[in-house]
Formats: sequence, structure tokens, C-alpha cells
Amino acid sequence: MITKPDKNDQRKKRHARVRKNVVGTQERPRLNVYRSNKHIYAQLIDDTAGVTVASASTNDNELNLEATGNVEAAIETGKLVAKRAQDKGYRSVVFDRGGYLYHGRVKALADAAREAGLEF
Repeated sequence: MITKPDKNDQRKKRHARVRKNVVGTQERPRLNVYRSNKHIYAQLIDDTAGVTVASASTNDNELNLEATGNVEAAIETGKLVAKRAQDKGYRSVVFDRGGYLYHGRVKALADAAREAGLEF
């Protein structure tokens, strides 16, 4: 019996294809997005050193959100990750959508990060 791959397996395959070309460096880290049903997470990653430079999520106490799985929460997370990146001295990043469609919460986070000062 052949089983069909689930949605997350398909997303991981898409993400692997994107990751072949998207690499974060010391000067220009990778802005990675992970989205679950309840939360959204964003990390700035330096792939050459293998470290997370800055991160933000809807779990952060700083945000104080009522609902965490919606576009408004993604916008606030995008603003927060951009603020933390700029505090560490990063203005330019490479965007990694994590295998998700550039739509909805992922797009909202990216647009908010751009408006808050990140360039990508």
C-alpha cells in the first residue's frame, strides 16, 4: 500500500528546494518563517556560523496578543523581528518563506518587516 505524503512532508520538500539557493551570511542573514496553526515564528539565521542572530514569535511576552494565529499577529511579529534585527545592526536580509505560499500570514510578516526597515 502506497501512502500519500502529508502536507508537512510536501512543505519540507519545497523548503529544501528553496534552501539550495537561499543562504544567510554574516552580513545578510536569512529571515526564516515557520507557521503553525496557532503561532508564527521568525528567525534571523547566519548559516555560515550556524547561529540564530535574532528571533521573534507570537509567543513573545512583549507582544501581548489576544489571538496568535491571524494576520494581525503576523504583522506584529514582523515588526518585532525587524526591530530586534536593527538593534543588532542588520538592515538587509534574505527572505526564506519556509516552503509556505507567499500569501496570508507569511506575506503579512514579510511586509511588516519591510515597513519596519528591513531590506529584502
